Amino acid sequence: MGKLLVIGCGGVARVAIFKCCQNDKVFTELCIASRTKEKCDALKAELEGKTATVITTAKVDADNKAELVELIKAYQPDAVLNVALPYQDLTIMDACLECKVDYIDTANYEPENIDDPEWRAVYDKRCKEEGFTAYFDYSWQWAYKEKFADAGIMGLLGTGFDPGVTSVFSAYALKHYFDEIDTIDILDCNGGDHGYPFATNFNPEINLREVSANGSYWENGHWVETEPMEIKREYDFPEVGMKDMYLLHHEEIESLAKNIPGVKRIRFFMTFGQSYLTHMKCLENVGMLSTKPMLYEGHEVVPIQFLKALLPDPASLGPRTVGKTNIGCIFTGRKDGKERTIYIYNVCDHQECYKEVGSQAISYTTGVPAMIGTALVMTKAWHKPGVFNVEEFDPDPYMEMLNEYGLPWVVVEDPAVVE
Repeated sequence: MGKLLVIGCGGVARVAIFKCCQNDKVFTELCIASRTKEKCDALKAELEGKTATVITTAKVDADNKAELVELIKAYQPDAVLNVALPYQDLTIMDACLECKVDYIDTANYEPENIDDPEWRAVYDKRCKEEGFTAYFDYSWQWAYKEKFADAGIMGLLGTGFDPGVTSVFSAYALKHYFDEIDTIDILDCNGGDHGYPFATNFNPEINLREVSANGSYWENGHWVETEPMEIKREYDFPEVGMKDMYLLHHEEIESLAKNIPGVKRIRFFMTFGQSYLTHMKCLENVGMLSTKPMLYEGHEVVPIQFLKALLPDPASLGPRTVGKTNIGCIFTGRKDGKERTIYIYNVCDHQECYKEVGSQAISYTTGVPAMIGTALVMTKAWHKPGVFNVEEFDPDPYMEMLNEYGLPWVVVEDPAVVE
């Protein structure tokens, strides 16, 4: 049916590409492109003979707009799926805009250098106006809405799990279970064990920056900011058990506050073990989470990037990670004048994911929705000019594909709520 260009060849990209190849009636041709072409070639070789999708590979620097434009014009895809780094979102969007091709990603823009004066000026202005200080937000990409609309192309933002599936869960709950939603609590639990004293399940630089930053949540029309890890709760997760979880800032709060009418409060919680938090605090205290370059023996070093080089590659965790994830949303509100509480969640097994696609569940739960959102854009089931978040479309076809492609979901009436 169509040609897809995938930018990136990391853990999430691997899952998304495997799933595209399972859905070969939609993805008849696919090009895998990254800075390291050898990784793309190895993945192509692994998939050959297992799919009807015609796979090609290419070398491209996702920080270089000219290279991206050249590749897009040469390959002529129907859409570009960005599963590279959030730092590269805007460059890839610029290339898609110039070539007039649809754009899809899984995570919103985050600057590589937070001390860049141009970015910092916008950041400081937003902090003053919006009341939260996260290093990542949708404002940069939402600014492309009119330009994409004028070009007649679509940008679909955040079709991972959170953001992504949790946002679709919210649209689904509003469509089928509520007339009004008052509160949304997004709960992200990783009950897996990789056996290392300390490692991150996705890009360490991004993970550690997000976790060590101030938390924030939406309440009664404004942001409430917290100290890092200030708010802790316990929750008994189905198929995982009781876990400690902490309130973080997360980008889907921002889009859901805009797109779910009348919602009064939205919070995001993620589980962490004490060992992870102790290691992270120690690294932060000695300056290893800093993004500011420093000179060491005549060489410029960014501490958090050096730390990333020391930690295990998240893509290597698959064979050794056991246990399950549980990610979902608890909604409160009203239906037909009666109070109602609903919990929609997915449970994913790390080892089952590894057996299927050679990846742990963190990459799996992001890569599967990346394919689903892309398929809906390419088949025009979801399509209109401009830039949109996933909750702005009919959730039903997305929810159906979650069941079909490995992320079945459960709806529970009257679950335990979070204080």
